[in-house]
Amino acid sequence: MLRDLMGTIWRRMPGKLKHWAVRSTQQRFTVTVGAVISDEAGRILLLRHRFRPSPGWGIPGGFIEQGEQPAEALRRELREEVGLEVEELELFATRAFKRPRQVEIVFRCRALGQTDHLSFEIKKAAWFHPHEMPEGLPRDQKRLVKLALADGAKTHD
Repeated sequence: MLRDLMGTIWRRMPGKLKHWAVRSTQQRFTVTVGAVISDEAGRILLLRHRFRPSPGWGIPGGFIEQGEQPAEALRRELREEVGLEVEELELFATRAFKRPRQVEIVFRCRALGQTDHLSFEIKKAAWFHPHEMPEGLPRDQKRLVKLALADGAKTHD
């Protein structure tokens, strides 16, 4: 009975009050996108990022902007950071982290062409064969790439 009463009160509350109640009682998370991107040779694109801990290697990705869909965010980030277009985007995984409070949406896709420029955020963009990943690539990123490839990542034939 108490639950029904609470439900009735909640449904009749003004929208702004509901919004405030949710915002003040729920944890907030940053939402990001990432991708395991393959090329025609079956290599995987990794970026050496200026703002990641040393040595800075990781899969491409970035923050989702307000109102942006995850696939749109990934395409935007790739254009901005390395000038790359992709095709055959497929949702691969979602991951939640406690520190930082972050939810990451990970895609698999194929590169269309090559990287043609680097933004100031990116020190280096390079293609790696799955068995020759760079020194210092975080363990969770290695595992993510391995799982994406084992689960049928699309590579060019």
